[in-house]
Amino acid sequence: MKPFDVYPINPINIVKGRGSLVYDDKGQEYLDLYGGHAVISIGHTHPHYVKRLEDQLHQLGFYSNSIEIPIQKELAEKLGHVSGKENYQLFLINSGAEADENALKLASFYNGKKKVIAFTGAFHGRTSLAVAVTDNPKIVAPINETDNVIRLPWADEAALEQAFADHDDISSVIIEGIQGVGGIQVAPESFLQKIRSLCDTHNAVFIADSVQCGYGRTGKFYSHDFAGVDADIYTMAKGMGNGFPIGAISIAPKFHAVYGMLGTTFGGNHLACAAALAVLEVIEQHNLMQNAAEVGGYLIEELKKFKQVTEVRGRGLMIGIDLPAEYANAKKDLLFKHHIFTGEAKPNVIRLLPALNLTKAHADQFLEAFNAVLK
Repeated sequence: MKPFDVYPINPINIVKGRGSLVYDDKGQEYLDLYGGHAVISIGHTHPHYVKRLEDQLHQLGFYSNSIEIPIQKELAEKLGHVSGKENYQLFLINSGAEADENALKLASFYNGKKKVIAFTGAFHGRTSLAVAVTDNPKIVAPINETDNVIRLPWADEAALEQAFADHDDISSVIIEGIQGVGGIQVAPESFLQKIRSLCDTHNAVFIADSVQCGYGRTGKFYSHDFAGVDADIYTMAKGMGNGFPIGAISIAPKFHAVYGMLGTTFGGNHLACAAALAVLEVIEQHNLMQNAAEVGGYLIEELKKFKQVTEVRGRGLMIGIDLPAEYANAKKDLLFKHHIFTGEAKPNVIRLLPALNLTKAHADQFLEAFNAVLK
């Protein structure tokens, strides 16, 4: 048997990580500005994180949700405090796709409606409902196709208003505060406010997909918070466990739980909760949201000075760099010539998603290498 070949692979075997640095099997050091796709939020092998997991593993790694799991309540309390949504409720699962899947299902349970508004450029996951609202036909199998998704142009308020006027069965609106796969497109604050207003008027559910743009990455806990409105459900995963598989939805008080309406085998297990608590404790103790805002803001302003750059978008440490077509190999050159990991969204967009404790010195290291590549 061999792995199912669905990933384009760089010929690099990373065997060790420390903070924002990783090392391959030959001892070569790399600066990690991609964080395994926005997953590494507090740096690789953070000492507090390692100890939290080790201590929990010596006690109990897993048991199902058929028993009391006090660490779940501890995590819910800490997450409510750090996110500022203390009166919300927490449901734990294992991934971002599961988070969006359960959010869409819960919304439909709540109002008994079927239609979902999603937007061009969106990525919400690969499971059945999540991929149906994702704007990429290549990954939507025939069995995933549904007439219940209304696809609207990104940030078009008039189209949004018209959709609500034309349909009386809209269950929810799902939107990333900043589109990741879509090229680091920041949702205008007025557009998020319009979604909130229309959902209130039509008894629809506002789902804030914060899987990639949440967990402090933008300088606020959820990037949607810049709009000054609360969503009904926040979905999260990537940065939540610093690499340990965990996802969640944060649910407004107006939703009432019923036994059996949602469920999971592995979600909320002891080890996953320990990982998530360690992340929140480090974010809080070391003011990492402030660091993300400051170092990210510095990077954005410096990147705007490069005459070769078409546009710089993003907030905090979620940054997209648009380059002309002639710089299509810039990402590859950064990796192989300068030993820096970055991401990609669309052919000519470099995506930066580093750990939230990235230092200014490491930011400068990237800027120097970026300058060399563009020359």
